[in-house]
Amino acid sequence: MNKQKNKPSSKNDGKFKLPKFNFYWIYGIIAVLMLSMLLTNEFTTLSLETDRQTLIYNYIKNNDVAKIEIIENKNIAKIYINEESLSSHRHKSVRKPLIGDGINKGPHYFIKIGSSDIFEKKIEEAQKDFNFDENNRIQIFYNTEHSIFDGIWSWLPFILLIFFWIFFMRRMSSGSGPGSQIFNIGKSQAKLFDNESEVKITFNNVAGLEGAKEEVQEIVNFLKNPLKYTKLGGKIPRGALLVGPPGTGKTLLAKAVAGEAKVPFFSLSGSDFVEMFVGVGASRVRDLFKKAKMKAPAIIFIDEIDAIGRARGKNQITGSNDERENTLNQLLTEMDGFGTNDHVIILAATNRADILDRALVRAGRFDRQIYIDLPELHERKEIFNVHLKPLKVKKTLDIDFLSKQTPGFSGADIANMCNEAALIAARKNKKFIDKQDFLDAVDRIVGGLEKKNKIISKKEREVIAYHEAGHAIVSWMLQYAAPLIKVTIVPRGRSLGAAWYLPEERQITTKEQLMDEMTTALGGRAAEKIIFDKVSTGALSDLEKVTKQATSMVTIYGLSDKIGNISFYDPTGQNSGFIKPYSEKTAIEIDNEVKSLSNFAYTKALKILKENKSSLTELANILLEKEVIFKEDLEKILGKRKWGNDDKITLNPSKNSNKKAKLNETKLSK
Repeated sequence: MNKQKNKPSSKNDGKFKLPKFNFYWIYGIIAVLMLSMLLTNEFTTLSLETDRQTLIYNYIKNNDVAKIEIIENKNIAKIYINEESLSSHRHKSVRKPLIGDGINKGPHYFIKIGSSDIFEKKIEEAQKDFNFDENNRIQIFYNTEHSIFDGIWSWLPFILLIFFWIFFMRRMSSGSGPGSQIFNIGKSQAKLFDNESEVKITFNNVAGLEGAKEEVQEIVNFLKNPLKYTKLGGKIPRGALLVGPPGTGKTLLAKAVAGEAKVPFFSLSGSDFVEMFVGVGASRVRDLFKKAKMKAPAIIFIDEIDAIGRARGKNQITGSNDERENTLNQLLTEMDGFGTNDHVIILAATNRADILDRALVRAGRFDRQIYIDLPELHERKEIFNVHLKPLKVKKTLDIDFLSKQTPGFSGADIANMCNEAALIAARKNKKFIDKQDFLDAVDRIVGGLEKKNKIISKKEREVIAYHEAGHAIVSWMLQYAAPLIKVTIVPRGRSLGAAWYLPEERQITTKEQLMDEMTTALGGRAAEKIIFDKVSTGALSDLEKVTKQATSMVTIYGLSDKIGNISFYDPTGQNSGFIKPYSEKTAIEIDNEVKSLSNFAYTKALKILKENKSSLTELANILLEKEVIFKEDLEKILGKRKWGNDDKITLNPSKNSNKKAKLNETKLSK
């Protein structure tokens, strides 16, 4: 038998389906009942206005009136006609009620009166004139009456109270406004993506990251075709931890998994578990995994997991971290505890994997740690291809050139660069985005906004020119210095001038390379000393760079002969700043060695610039005239560079432009 016949049809089959019950229907029914009570007596009867003559000589004289009701607060009298008289022709207009069938029970007429006493006296006199006996006397009643609007006004405070109660209850349950989480405080804050809220991003939208994509694609394939893996006895990893610098595409990769997996995908941040109330974080973890198990197979993605995954027991203040640690304990239990979590896979992202608790990153919880590094040259080209698709660029645009000009750029940086280039081209009223717009975008992102109106004195401008010329000449004369791109004295961002380089992409760095970089950084201060015989505060960023680099060489990389092959680097970041991992004697030796390295670099920069003082002056004068110079200008003054590691750098600067590719800058700070 075909099993498909037994399945219920997804269509309505022509039958009417009742809407789902809503609790607010009860409030609507109560409101309708209240209104019906007010409206019943007001609008169901038909009552016509008459006058005193008609009442006395047509109705009372013919003995038609059953009773009269005097409404004192409205100065009207309501006349009720007896049932036998309603059948006569003179009462035909009031015989039937306004709504429905049957006989109108009254009041049938009403009359406006002045004084109730005078009106009652007239009725008594009319009955005497018509010789009414005591049994046939008309009954007269006194009453007060309120209209429907009076009733509404009396009920208004109660109605408003109900309205505000419903309003605040809905806000509390919906998750907006103060106190909104009072009823859902222990519920998971995860956002669910499924067939109804599908993510459109796929792996085709993720450029580069080839190794990382293969790892997560395997997880997606397992959810789609688990038999392929389980028939050999294998098990899919319980979790995968995405680790890498900010902007490298960790969250984007998770979005691609959500778009490709076609299974329920729960997305939330590590901070969503954090709450001021005790036990809320653990409750939210339990609720999250409960929902995921109900919809298994499913994926849970926790972004910035270091918010709750820090190593336990490292806080100096006892008890201050109990709530976060309780949340982490519950997460550890749910991921791999006594219970089972079949077909519930955990993805997490962080750029601080070194501070995570070891129990969290062990095998069985996060079986895989997928490191996502800054993109290499070919990966940057792929990222450019993705972000350039929606842009109107010139067909002659060289993407290889853009990839070479952006070492150290993350995927987010490249996306921002493409957007800035489009904005710059639009500002210039161009129809297409060209290479110059992208170079200007790099300048804008790395260096900041150009400050054309910044007021700089002639003397300060001369100091800045010699400072930047010193950087340029020293870097030109050193073998391991990064290739120069351009030098400028145009203020941009927080810098008054900059010498820009294109650093070589390398995986390891030698002591000689680091020393040449330090010498180049101190070239600006050395130029000031040689020309003006005094130095300024302009070399602040240079000194920061040199001090940090020399300290790292001594204390981290073991590149000091006096200190030896020792590294005091703490990858977990748990060591207190008040407790040093070395003695006071070693601290003195470290200080002396850092000073020695810095002094050696400064002395070397002074020597180079003294030997090329005429070239330094010539280059500074050109800078004062043009405000920006390029590699070609240095070649005219100093000749071709001895070392060919910058042969791949090709720039065609325009004479009228002072903006070109910028990456590694040396700032001249105030």
